[in-house]
Amino acid sequence: MEATIVSDDVKHYPVLLKEIISVITPQHGGTFIDCTFGQGGYTHEILKYRDTKVIGLDRDINSEIIGKKIQEKFPGRFLFKNLKFSKLGNLKLKNENIKGIVFDLGYSFIQIKDPKKGLSFNSSGKLNMKMGLNEFSANDVVNNLEDKELEKILKYFGDENDAKLISKNIAKERLLKEIDTQDLVKIIDKSKRKKNYKIHSATKTFQALRIFVNKEISELIYGLINSVNILKKNGVLAVVTFHSLEDKIVKYFFKSLSEHKSISRYEPKIEQKEILFKMPLKKPIIPSEKEIKENPPSRSAKLRYLIKHDDVYKIESDVLKKFSYLLEIENFGSKLW
Repeated sequence: MEATIVSDDVKHYPVLLKEIISVITPQHGGTFIDCTFGQGGYTHEILKYRDTKVIGLDRDINSEIIGKKIQEKFPGRFLFKNLKFSKLGNLKLKNENIKGIVFDLGYSFIQIKDPKKGLSFNSSGKLNMKMGLNEFSANDVVNNLEDKELEKILKYFGDENDAKLISKNIAKERLLKEIDTQDLVKIIDKSKRKKNYKIHSATKTFQALRIFVNKEISELIYGLINSVNILKKNGVLAVVTFHSLEDKIVKYFFKSLSEHKSISRYEPKIEQKEILFKMPLKKPIIPSEKEIKENPPSRSAKLRYLIKHDDVYKIESDVLKKFSYLLEIENFGSKLW
């Protein structure tokens, strides 16, 4: 796969950067995992502190270009892996003191503007939305899944009120021709019963398809589960979310570990009486007015973090059971590959 080069004139803003650094405290040293390396904003800031190392993960191979630059600037202190963060457990970390794990679940302006990815409803040509290491594309989804399946994807992953009508119109249109990006935009627009002039009519549908194509629900859930097992004592898990669905998952997972008793510390399972994690803030940290002014897309960002109290492994949560209905919808994709 060839990397796509996007102009260096496009400025990338790492969201809630100061706040992330304040909660993971890299000034005390240790190894950190940047699960959504992207343009390297968090990683670069962490490596400014002595005695720190960073492992950067990204499913988007384009990020490897930035990774090589950081490796040159901080020799021996940074490692890039073209890996989905759900595969965190595959990393060989036996001798690493993992003090912080960071997730930024948003998409950069550079990724959105990349014509090959087709994340924007302003794109033209064949539907894609693959971020890397995918089994299928949005083209496969829109042109092959049953309308009832499409309806559930749009409803639950995009909170689209007109999911049923959009899905039916997609099914009708694709009998005549393969639906491309702009065809889909037109179908959505004519299917909307009420116009919302605050957001584009295609926003929710495109969000839903992107989440589905990239399996963002299972990616997030397994990424979180692996993270809390990998963290060392007093380590911090920090997650920045951008839409209500992913924030709902993160909030539930954090709450289940800091308050719930459905956690097992040993094999065989026993009731966990000790609270192994602390969630210092019940409410999320949000961007300042200054940051929103400088970087408007940050307005929907929410930062939640969790602190691990002990070197405990095989930690469990009922998060998979709680969101099993979303995982079942995600599984519709199994027929496409």
